[in-house]
Amino acid sequence: MEIADIIPHIESLIFASDKPLTTIELTELINNAFGFMEEKVTQEQIQAAIDGIVEKYQTVFYPFEVRQSGGGWQFLTKKEYYKTIAQLNGEKFLKRLSNAALETLAIVAYKQPVTKGEIESIRGVNCDYSIQKLLEKELIIIGGRNEDLPGKPLIYTVSRSFMDYFGINSPEDLPKLKEVFVDNLVPPTIINSHFSEPDGEEKPLVISETGELLENDDSK
Repeated sequence: MEIADIIPHIESLIFASDKPLTTIELTELINNAFGFMEEKVTQEQIQAAIDGIVEKYQTVFYPFEVRQSGGGWQFLTKKEYYKTIAQLNGEKFLKRLSNAALETLAIVAYKQPVTKGEIESIRGVNCDYSIQKLLEKELIIIGGRNEDLPGKPLIYTVSRSFMDYFGINSPEDLPKLKEVFVDNLVPPTIINSHFSEPDGEEKPLVISETGELLENDDSK
C-alpha cells in the first residue's frame, strides 16, 4: 500500500480517538483494518505517513495541527486560537488547581514514583485532600506499592492525562529545575567601595545575591 493511501486512514483514526495514539497503536489498527493484505504495513511506513500529515497541518490554511502529546499523536488547535476556543468552555476551561494541589503535583512529577509520606515530608503538611483531587482529575495515578518501606505504602506517578495536558510525552520532557530557576538568579553587584590587603593593594568589593561581601576575582 502506498503512503498516500495510508494517510487518510491515519488521519481518521487520530481524529476519532478519545486519547493520543502511538505509532505502534496506529500500525496495529491500520493492519487490522486491512487484514486482507498479505504484506503488513510497517511502523516505518506509518511514521513516514505521520510526518507527511504533520507537515500538511502546519500550513496556515488549518487552525489545528497534529502533534505528539501525552505519549501519542492527536489533533490539537493551534495556540493562536486559544482565546477563541476558551469562549466555548466557560468556567470549566478556566478552572485552576489550588496552590496546594499544584505543589503536590509538582512533587509527584519530579520525584515519582513517590509515596504520600514523602510528599508530606517535602511540603510539611497533610496532603490527603490534594492527592485525592489530583486522582479525581486523573492527573496522577497509583503506580503500585513501595515494597521496601514499612506497610508497603502506595506510590504515585503522573498520568498520561498529565502529559497530554502539559503537552509532553514523558516526565523526562519536563523542564529541568535549574532551567526554571536560572532566570531568578541575581548576579553579584560590584560597588564603589574597596578594602585593602595587608600589602596595601586596594580591591573592589562585590555583594552577592544574599548580601554577602565577596572579593571580585576579575580585578586581580
